[in-house]
Amino acid sequence: MNRYLTIVAATLISAVATSAQAPSPATRRAREIVAVINTATPASIRAYVDSAFSGEMRRMPMDAHIDFFMGQREQSGGLEWIDVQEAAGSRTTALLRRKLTGDPVAVAVTVDAAAPYRVIGIGQRPPREGAFAAERVTSDAAIVTALEQFVGTLVKADLFSGTVLLAKDGKTLYSGAFGHANKDFAVPNALDTKFNLGSMNKMFTSTVIVQLVEQGKLSYDDPLSKFVPDFPSPAAAKRIRIKHLLTHTAGLGSYFNDEFMRSSRDRYRSVDEMMQLAKGDSLAFEPGSRWSYSNTGMLVLGKVIEVVTKRDYFEYVREHLARPAGMMNTDAYELDRVNSNLAVGYQREFADDGTKRFRNNIFMHVIRGGPAGGGYSTVDDLLRFATALTSGKLISKQTFELMTTPKPEVKSPRYGYGFGVDPQSNIVGHSGGFPGISSNLDIFKGTGYVAVVLSNYGGGSQPIVEKIRSLVRSRTAATTQ
Repeated sequence: MNRYLTIVAATLISAVATSAQAPSPATRRAREIVAVINTATPASIRAYVDSAFSGEMRRMPMDAHIDFFMGQREQSGGLEWIDVQEAAGSRTTALLRRKLTGDPVAVAVTVDAAAPYRVIGIGQRPPREGAFAAERVTSDAAIVTALEQFVGTLVKADLFSGTVLLAKDGKTLYSGAFGHANKDFAVPNALDTKFNLGSMNKMFTSTVIVQLVEQGKLSYDDPLSKFVPDFPSPAAAKRIRIKHLLTHTAGLGSYFNDEFMRSSRDRYRSVDEMMQLAKGDSLAFEPGSRWSYSNTGMLVLGKVIEVVTKRDYFEYVREHLARPAGMMNTDAYELDRVNSNLAVGYQREFADDGTKRFRNNIFMHVIRGGPAGGGYSTVDDLLRFATALTSGKLISKQTFELMTTPKPEVKSPRYGYGFGVDPQSNIVGHSGGFPGISSNLDIFKGTGYVAVVLSNYGGGSQPIVEKIRSLVRSRTAATTQ
């Protein structure tokens, strides 16, 4: 009897050990996806999507899947599997290494709960802290050397076109311009080339709003109905507060809707004309109850600025933000007019045979940016903006601190008043993205470092943004040791 129990126990222990070691369905799919990326061809991608993706994922255009897989292969130079960073239920986050640059990346794969465990989501996540041996940087000169090498690798592989700037205490440590502002005429990018900012304009709109609060002309707790009484409806306008619009917690969505996609871009140049696109919107949730990124909310703040100041939004921002900060190459330019030194945006795509090609975004983008995004600026102007913000020139230092801290009281733990906030790293700023647009401003609070990366390649800025953050983190850690 004892021998029988021993055999049974040994069998159970072996089964449990085998089960514990067996990869989950999500982990198996994650390994498959890495393999498809590393050997990507349009034919292999089509076959994998058809066999392994859920119906909802397969409803996406096949070109989008091909661009994703081929793009991941090109950007990484291939991915090396390191470890399972996290596994929970139907999701696995894989820790990987980009072979081109040696940098870590984490990719989350989510699958159906039941067999055959089709893929229902793929997304990038931050690699866990200490995943790889930390890059030791003990001087600003070492940061510059590492950054030059990293950017050079990306440029050589034609993965970055744009400008990069890193400053400390207002003085430039590193800057460079790469690639072409216009591929048709082989016009090179320069440091004074103006790049589309995407959503970075939200920082400008929010800064002007808080200026008006400092002047006593409005309050964060004012209801929207005080300024725009019937948007999106009279009842909703009474429930939405200015602070909800500033934090993306108002329950509004995006005015870049189906009507915009079907319309001539020529129709939308003023704030009022853009507001027509949002007509008929309704609240997705009670204001202040949760966070959801909203272009419409920032557009409405542009209208509030016009009502309070009785001025055109664009004129007021130029006079009260751009000029005081010395930002003479920053504006929401109308793209059917003659504008000097503007970069054309380019989105990478892949032909049926797998060769890379670029498509410009001229007919996709707005004809004029607005309160929610789409303006243009340069790396030097954005450094001037950061310096003016942090020095008390545009707003008080106390107000800057208020803008750049989380707002959990309205369910906004990683976004302040118009600024993205990373509480752990103390980085504040904003990014912008669209086909052919990839921009970012990072202000490293308490350190004096400011980084600006502007690219006219879709997604082009992100690897450099991540690299600079890693280098500055290492430098500041060395300083405090």
